[in-house]
Amino acid sequence: MCGRFALKAPAAELIQHFGLDECVDLTPRYNIPPGTEIAAIRQSPVGQRVLHRLKWGLVPNWAKDPSIGNKLNNARGETVADKPSFREAFKRRRCLIPADGFYEWSAQGKLKQPWYISLKSGQPMAMAGLWEAWTSPTGDILRTCCVITTGPNDVMQVIHDRMPVLIAAEDWARWLAGPAEAVAELVRPYVPSTAADAMQAWPVDRRVSKTSEDDAELITPISDE
Repeated sequence: MCGRFALKAPAAELIQHFGLDECVDLTPRYNIPPGTEIAAIRQSPVGQRVLHRLKWGLVPNWAKDPSIGNKLNNARGETVADKPSFREAFKRRRCLIPADGFYEWSAQGKLKQPWYISLKSGQPMAMAGLWEAWTSPTGDILRTCCVITTGPNDVMQVIHDRMPVLIAAEDWARWLAGPAEAVAELVRPYVPSTAADAMQAWPVDRRVSKTSEDDAELITPISDE
């Protein structure tokens, strides 16, 4: 699963890195939980690549109650194309969710140790996501998103059995605008194409387990002894 991540890169860096035509202002965040507004990159109807804030927790457009989003923070890649909650979004409404790194917890006896996972290059990664627009009975529009997950790669398998699907830069355009059958192969464990694209992971302070904690020290390595 993916239940927490960090995005500290400023808007100017994201504009350059992702080739954005539009980007909202952002504040560095080091402990982003579901249920909050997060940055998501979509392709606009006129073909521009834009970054807006969407609420993390997908609410399908057919939902009667938006609280369903509390259960749909993640979509399993193995079933995302078929499950009613995700299949229409997978066909037409895919997005990229930028992150400097994400957190996952490994079991250590009765305790769980959080780890921070990022790219060795230090550049933001692009987590695969879906988005939806839900209209309330009063006409208000709620835009939401979720993160697609898959099995672990070599780095993640010693930490957890799930990880976010990561989309390589050369596949961003295809993920955002290509037909579903053309992107299905991208829903897989991440395999770096170069050494700089490789992943790295280290244990961090258990404070990150509290959503009220949000500071740069959360991503600082600690001893794993």
